Parts: sequence; C-alpha cells; structure tokens
Amino acid sequence: MSTAATKIRYYNWRGTNQAGRKVSGTTLGFQEQEVRQQLLEQKIIIKKIKKTSPSILAKMRDQMKGEDVTAVTRQLATMIESGVPVVQALQLMASSYNKAEMRATLLQITTQVESGASLSSAMRSSSPLFDKFYCDLVATGEQTGHLGQVFARIAVYREKNEAMRKKVIKAMIYPSMVMLTAVLVTVLMLVFVIPQFAQIFSSFGAELPFFTQIVMHASDFLIAYGTYMAIGIASIVFLYRYFYKKSDDFRYKSNKFVLKLPIFGDVLLKATIARFARTLATTFMAGIPLLSGIQSAGRTCGNLYIERAIEEVYESTAGGMPLYLALRQSGVFPELMLQMVMIGEESGALDDMLNKMAQIYEADVDNTVDNLGQILEPFIIIILGGLIGGLLVAMYMPIFTLMSVIG
Repeated sequence: MSTAATKIRYYNWRGTNQAGRKVSGTTLGFQEQEVRQQLLEQKIIIKKIKKTSPSILAKMRDQMKGEDVTAVTRQLATMIESGVPVVQALQLMASSYNKAEMRATLLQITTQVESGASLSSAMRSSSPLFDKFYCDLVATGEQTGHLGQVFARIAVYREKNEAMRKKVIKAMIYPSMVMLTAVLVTVLMLVFVIPQFAQIFSSFGAELPFFTQIVMHASDFLIAYGTYMAIGIASIVFLYRYFYKKSDDFRYKSNKFVLKLPIFGDVLLKATIARFARTLATTFMAGIPLLSGIQSAGRTCGNLYIERAIEEVYESTAGGMPLYLALRQSGVFPELMLQMVMIGEESGALDDMLNKMAQIYEADVDNTVDNLGQILEPFIIIILGGLIGGLLVAMYMPIFTLMSVIG
C-alpha cells in the first residue's frame, strides 16, 4: 500500500450466521476483501455485499477524530509498557473500540504489521490523523526499542495540546456569543421595534431629536438593504476563507494580525509558543536530532507567521548559531523563553527547560481564560450599553417632546 492514507468506505452486507439465521449490517473498511475477512472471522457467510454512501449522521457518529488517536496512543503506551505485544495490543483495541472508523483503521494497521510492515509506516498509510510528526516519533521508538516510552510521550504531548486547544476555544466562545447576541438584538430592534415607534411619532407631526432621526434612518436603511448587507457579509466571509486556504501570503498576514489583537492575541501567542516548546521537547527526548525537531515543531504551530519565523530559526541553527540566539533573532519569542533555552543549552538539559516553558505558558493561558469574564466585563458593558441602551434612549427622547405637544 502506498504511503498516502487510503479512504475508508462503508459496505452494506447480507448473509447468514453460524446458526443459519439471516443477518445484515453495515461495516467500515478500506477494501471489500478486508470487510469479507472480518465477517468471515465472525462466522458469517456473505450472500451480498455492496459499497454504499452513509448518511451525514452516520459519518459524524463513526468519524475518527484527534481525540480518538490520543486515547489509542495512551492505551498503546500502557499495554506495550506492560509487556503486551504490539499486534495483540492493536487487536485488543480494535475489538473493543466503539467508533467504526477507528476500529477499521486499527484493523488495517494490524493487518499491515502482521504482513511485515513497520508500525510507523502502517499508521502513516492508514489515516492522515497519524501525521508525519507522530509517525516519525513512532519510527524512532521502533529503532531504539523504546516504543512504549515513545507512545507515553506522544500521549502526554497530545493530551496537553488538546487541553490547550480547548482552553483557547473557550476563550473565544464567551466574547463571540456576547457580540453575536448584541448584534442580533440590535438588528431585531431596528427591523421590528423601531418602525412601530416611528409610526407613533409620525402621527403627532412633531420634530424628532437628531439622535432619534439617525436611529430611524438606520432602521429604514436596514429594512431596505438588509438582504444585500447579509449577502455582502456572507460573500466577505466566503472570500476570506477562500483566500485563507489558497494564498499563503494572505494567511501569513491574517495570522500575524490575529496575534496583535488585544487579550486574544496574547493568549494565542502563548498557546502557540507552549505548543512549539512541548513539541521540540518531545522530539528531543525521543532522540530525534535538534534540527529535525525544530522543523517538526514548526509544522505543528498552526500559525504561518510563527512557522516562517521558526524556518528562519532552523536555517540559523543549521548554520551553527546557538538555538537561543536564533530564537532571539526571529523577533517572535519572549525574553523569558530565550533565557530558559540558553540555560538549557549550556546545562545540557534543553528538553527539561522546554517542558518547563510549556508548563509556564500553559498555566498562563489557563489563568487568562479562567479570568476572561472579569477582564472583558467592562468592554461588554460598554458594547451592550452603547448598542441596546442607545436604541432605547433614542426611542424615549421624543416622548418628552410629544408630551409638550399634547399639553
């Protein structure tokens, strides 16, 4: 099989079991022969088998995710360190895993390993979720004979990264929901509430305050052109996503801009630096050369701006410059990290220092996210007060003028 991951497929089948009863079902597999072999092992005689397209719900239910790979990695580490052979460990997990795609992937890896392939190459060809960094570490573990320890390090690395990713997402959800709610309430008031007030005010024929007139004009504009505005916003979002995927230069500038945002930029920068430090420490501890580790760490950053800075670090380090000086020259990394890396290089404990740096920045991100509500509360009050409160004030201001007209 090629090194590229083969696409997993769904197969509908009908047949009879060992008791002669008719049975049917759906099984995931990479090839029809593989599915036939699985059913044969279950003592099922196949009458008909056909490749099928599953529903969206079935895909979501059975889809293999990064969290599944992390769980499997932790289980492999535990079993291998306990003395369980690799093939037996894979078979045990495949037979007990609930998600169909993960189960089929494990069976595919098992088959390839039994056929003589290395575990790293079997993983690489079975799913893109076993990325180059993951498979390179596994290959190192196979070469050194410390596969269980390598899986344990990968598990810790992935668990920390996933926890960090969830923290960053949590940091984004709260302000995003507040802003979305504020915009929705404002739009609903301008479209449905303000026109009712406008009819009441117009029936009295009094001149309205300037602020109220602005709000009413905004309401009229939104009612008349709201559909075009929605289409325009959707188009901007679509174009942004398109250029973000297609243009490296656009993605570079976007990633750089995001890091300069107040509060959130700092959180993202620290989370990215923590990921870089932990990745480099993991590769270094696994016995991968420093330069290869720098390349791997750069690819896992998830931010093109920092990734290109790490490419410069790689080139400088390859030219003989100490790592801490190369990091300083990039202009991205904070002074604390530079000092820790320098101490690590001089003392021969670079992996320990990088792990400590990752812990420091992860704790900093945790603290910022946990206190995000208090940090953003003044801004939220200003935004909600300015939008919702401003609309209410604009509607109540004419009441005083109308009272004098009626009087």
